[in-house]
Amino acid sequence: MGDLLQKLTLPQDVKTLDKEQLKVLAEELRAKILDVTSRKGGHLAASLGAVELAVALHYCMVSPKDKIVWDVGHQSYAHKLLTGRLKHFDTLREMGGISGFPRAKESEHDPFTVGHSATSISSALGLACARDLKDEDDKVVAVIGDASLSTGMAFEGLNQAGHMKTNLVVILNDNEHYISKPVGAMSNYLNRVISNPLYNKVRQEAEKIVKNIPKLGKPAFNTVKKFQEGLKNLLVPGILFEELGFRYFGPIDGHNIDQLIAMFQNIFTMKEPVFIHVITKKGKGYKHAEENPTKFHGIGAFDVKSGKTLEKADKNNKSFTEYFSDKITEIAGKNKNVVAITAAMPDGTGLQDFSERFPDRFFDVGITEPHAVTFAAGLAKGGATPVVAIYSTFLQRSYDQLIHDVALQELPVIFCLDRAGLVGEDGPTHHGVFDITYLRGLPNFIVMAPKDGQELEHMLEKAIEWKRPVAIRYPRGTARQLVSASSCAPLEIGRSESLRKGDDLAIIAVGSMVNTALQVGEVLSGKGVEAEVINARFIKPLGRCMLEDVFSRQERVFTLE
Repeated sequence: MGDLLQKLTLPQDVKTLDKEQLKVLAEELRAKILDVTSRKGGHLAASLGAVELAVALHYCMVSPKDKIVWDVGHQSYAHKLLTGRLKHFDTLREMGGISGFPRAKESEHDPFTVGHSATSISSALGLACARDLKDEDDKVVAVIGDASLSTGMAFEGLNQAGHMKTNLVVILNDNEHYISKPVGAMSNYLNRVISNPLYNKVRQEAEKIVKNIPKLGKPAFNTVKKFQEGLKNLLVPGILFEELGFRYFGPIDGHNIDQLIAMFQNIFTMKEPVFIHVITKKGKGYKHAEENPTKFHGIGAFDVKSGKTLEKADKNNKSFTEYFSDKITEIAGKNKNVVAITAAMPDGTGLQDFSERFPDRFFDVGITEPHAVTFAAGLAKGGATPVVAIYSTFLQRSYDQLIHDVALQELPVIFCLDRAGLVGEDGPTHHGVFDITYLRGLPNFIVMAPKDGQELEHMLEKAIEWKRPVAIRYPRGTARQLVSASSCAPLEIGRSESLRKGDDLAIIAVGSMVNTALQVGEVLSGKGVEAEVINARFIKPLGRCMLEDVFSRQERVFTLE
């Protein structure tokens, strides 16, 4: 660990450092983040890119009186290290340790618990309005990434803040790299800031011509500079945010601490909505992350020197995601009506191969889950067969659309919910544990959970045949084949299957817990207790005939879900 980082009392002592020491501090923060994530995994690339931004903010602000709201939290590791969590940072993503995301219960320097995208502007605006009601003067800053800015919620927050003229600073951390390929008009709009050839050509030519005018060169050049600023507002996205009621500043180099501090010191004296556009490099300071920021967005343990992950893949068992990926691609090759939709996660949901083989039938809508659901409903209404692949925890963002646009209209949209169940290191904001409850209450829906990869394949095939709203939930891990395909009962709506006979008790399990139930059955058998194991398969509708039969024969019935 660097000497400077180890000696500081944080965050107070950041203000005592000179500019050169701040740069040393930034490098020591990077080294610490790289060391811990290489052993514990985590969101590395985004946090490396936001180091100077975190340092400059804490140099210019007084946390926790002043409040920094980090959107999603992928960028927040430097902030955690700067706010008293250095000694415990080695416990990152462990039970009882440092959370991978900002967490209010963990530190007073985390004003809001986050884990999903696009909440920062709305929550920061709420904090700012609460401050105003108490007639206080603390600063409130929302730091949002370029991918999150594409969401409707982000613009809802911007719209209200600009209308109210609230004293709020929004910082766009534009690293020009989403988790996957940038999507949408907003991405293209922002990227034009640093690459617009017309703006750059006009600027360069104007400077060259005017500076060469004898005697009049300097005053004329100053006049042209003002013209350039006006031209810039026509060619870069500042005009958009100005029209929303914000003062726009940028783009500025997000790795230039001197420039960041000068900008923040000036802007923090203003009492109006301010939008600062900062350009950073995802993975900054670590070659492998700079070259492959997608891989290092969220990664397990890895070797720092080579950049290779240390997790040993189980070559004998495909994951549920891989089974889904192979099967949806196979089905789409036979059925031209099948289309696939993802919300900025083609790799994570297993749709990358589909996108390459059927680009005209693949839609990545960005981080816009509500739009993804209603867009799929429109496709279904038009005769297509949409398959929407979304993590369970993120589908929560689309609950009204599930009811209003799919369930009530009985549209044949198929939802494949990856990462269902507990997801361990990422914590409560990412656990896919609520979908069983909120999907069971939807009219006209069929909800299933496969016990293994082959059953997932069967469920996907049947879901397309049934032409009804269907959700299939499955976890992140491997999908071991539990029984031979020939021993499986035909997949009919609401029909369960018996996998093990036993007269002493019954265990009704669903999804990945079927494997656990079978293991329990073997353990009990060794103790002289024979357990019947039933794979429910359907969460909705429940197999009524199965339930009546089981309760008529067994005095003790247990469920695992």
